[in-house]
Amino acid sequence: MIDDQQDTQNAIQREILIGIRVNAQLTQTQLSQKLGHPQSYVSKYEAGQRKLTLIEVREIALCCGVSLHEFVAQFEQELKMSEV
Repeated sequence: MIDDQQDTQNAIQREILIGIRVNAQLTQTQLSQKLGHPQSYVSKYEAGQRKLTLIEVREIALCCGVSLHEFVAQFEQELKMSEV
């Protein structure tokens, strides 16, 4: 049960991160350059192969023009919708 919840939450986080990057009209390469990481960094977390810290999520969101508060609000909204 806990694993299922974590899988759902991780999937929601990935979907939001991809969405904010796309909405910012950034490619993985462009975002990785803004972050100072190789493109594989973005590719791996978007594919679920790498977990992110809160600090990393904040940096990614800010590079995409989204505050951490906005990211968390969207995450909570998506999580509630998935529980219905």
